[in-house]
Amino acid sequence: MDIQNERRRLLDSEGGEESAQTAEQEAYLAKVKNGKLFLATFVSVLGPMSFGFVLGYSSPAIPDLTAIEDPRLRLNDVQASWFGSIVTLGAALGGLLGGWMVDKIGRKLSLMFCSLPFVFGFTVIVAAQNVWMLYLGRVLTGLASGVTSLVVPLYISEMAHERVRGLLGSCVQLMVVFGIMGVYLAGLCLHWRWLAICCSIPPTLLMVCMCFMPETPRFLLSQGKRREAEEALRFLRGPDAPVQWECARIENSSNEQGSGFQMSDLKDPGVYKPLVIGILLMFFQQLSGINAIMFYAESIFKQANFSPENSEVATVIVGLIQVIFTAVAALIMDKAGRKILLTISGIIMTISTVAFGVYFYLVNAHSSSVMDIQGQVAPEGFTNLSLLALISMGVFITGFALGWGPIPWLVMSEIFPSKVRGFASAACVLTNWTMAFIVTKTFQDLMVNLTAAGTFWLFASISAVSVVFTIAFLPETKGKTLEQIEADFRGSSAP
Repeated sequence: MDIQNERRRLLDSEGGEESAQTAEQEAYLAKVKNGKLFLATFVSVLGPMSFGFVLGYSSPAIPDLTAIEDPRLRLNDVQASWFGSIVTLGAALGGLLGGWMVDKIGRKLSLMFCSLPFVFGFTVIVAAQNVWMLYLGRVLTGLASGVTSLVVPLYISEMAHERVRGLLGSCVQLMVVFGIMGVYLAGLCLHWRWLAICCSIPPTLLMVCMCFMPETPRFLLSQGKRREAEEALRFLRGPDAPVQWECARIENSSNEQGSGFQMSDLKDPGVYKPLVIGILLMFFQQLSGINAIMFYAESIFKQANFSPENSEVATVIVGLIQVIFTAVAALIMDKAGRKILLTISGIIMTISTVAFGVYFYLVNAHSSSVMDIQGQVAPEGFTNLSLLALISMGVFITGFALGWGPIPWLVMSEIFPSKVRGFASAACVLTNWTMAFIVTKTFQDLMVNLTAAGTFWLFASISAVSVVFTIAFLPETKGKTLEQIEADFRGSSAP
């Protein structure tokens, strides 16, 4: 085989084992075709698109539901708050369920099954006769979102090779923000029931199309299904790629790890180090202030003298900014690397949230109540000051989309050893959605106790800490196989 001959030649020359491993990878990747790999990725990210529809649905639906004539469905302020936030509780539960499912039934079947609560949830919303049915629909779609946010990054990372793993892994967040923007656009002209019907289309397509996609080779090999794993790799890499070599490499790494996760494995640096890093990534992502800034978007537009109609359009523009810069991040991910993008992202977010704090501090100087800050008519001459908030929001969203939006999900799917991937990913997803719920439900209390300026300066401080964390502790995973990343944490060389 050409790969083996090249390995022997380099072992006999200067450079030794490391050069031989690099040459093997280059010789293998030279024969890889990416067409069907991209197809499988596109099908799987219909899940994150559905997830984005769930997140964005409450924004156009709540105004309709608070103004509806039917008293059984009309939401008051408290109910509207729960309608928006209860999704995070369902998603936290979905993260735990997904961690169990991926290890028991595999990545492919987990993706297919998570389509069901998406469709059932939106169906319950369409058929809702009271507020509790609306809550049930949101919990079901949240449950599906939690499973999706865990399974899809794993599915993509275990299919993709190292040259395109960053690009394809970043498509998860790209499709989330694409779904959010899509539901914002559709909400401009669709009634809340029809909007829910449209939101059920992507998960339906996901279930159907996944029937024709393969299970991940790594999961098949973990189940002792070598022949099926080789068939999956031929589908993903093309008929000319020597897939037996990749299968052997994965098997050698699995044999070194052993099989089956036990709690005693948490004492292993190759397990607890990536687990702590993954949990902290999710912690910093949710405490960056993204939900708070998106929460304040509409009132900021109002303070800048946008009409209600223009405020809706401006919200779509915010979504478009997220899509554009998440796409930029995806395109440069495998060249720039994860660490540099996270560092730049954290710096941008720190500066912009400091500016947000300055904005609210100056607003307080003109206003004697929190109600004025939250969207009442701005004082005369205040429009120019509101431009500071508009610019800060645009800069923050740009920074978030470049790094802290997509990269935590990508790194989560890369750094865990295969035997703990389900458990560790579940812990990260549970952390992410729990923090999202806590931030959402305590935000108003923070605004009262710390003031608006103090709250955003707190977010700025956390973003600054995330920069230090990234520089000091986050390993670069660009261009490495999953086996090499595992070996780095174990302090050994990859097979």
